[in-house]
Amino acid sequence: MPTGSYLSRSWSGWLAKRILLCDARYETRAADNAGAMGSFKRYQLLREKGVGGTAVPAILVVAIDGNCSSFTETSRNIRHATRDPFVHMLVTACPDPHIERWYLADPQSFQAVVGTRPRVGPSKCVRGHYKQMLATAIAGAGHPPTLGGVEFARELVDAMDLFRAGKTDSSLKAFVGELRKGLRRASRTARDG
Repeated sequence: MPTGSYLSRSWSGWLAKRILLCDARYETRAADNAGAMGSFKRYQLLREKGVGGTAVPAILVVAIDGNCSSFTETSRNIRHATRDPFVHMLVTACPDPHIERWYLADPQSFQAVVGTRPRVGPSKCVRGHYKQMLATAIAGAGHPPTLGGVEFARELVDAMDLFRAGKTDSSLKAFVGELRKGLRRASRTARDG
């Protein structure tokens, strides 16, 4: 199984690891949205210079919130910022509008993990809307939202029905599909040498 390298928030990193079904090597870089693209560009330059080791990742997941841009538009912006050595390994994760919506995408598994069923409703492009919804759902189950929901990331990903969640959120469905294609591509590359 090829080794993966990830530039992502923890939620999409856990999801990538679940889909890969392996102990992938992780490289996590966090940046807020304002600095995410610049952080990605610096990451590529440093990797090209050999900083962080010489192992070349088989898959590189770049996760940047759509912030009310579509998955397609955000993914296209990431692809335009991707340098040649990384193009063949790139997988984009572009939550639309924000990563917190992915936490809530499968209300049944959310209830099983957190203890309350969130009401997600149609997508809204309001700053902080899903962050507040996630914090409210966590607090409603009697948990203090100490990390804004991140503390439940691994358990939510493990419990999530990806088909059901993908029906709720098209940007999550697109990421899961793109990651699976990236895994098949990386497996073929490793097999064919």
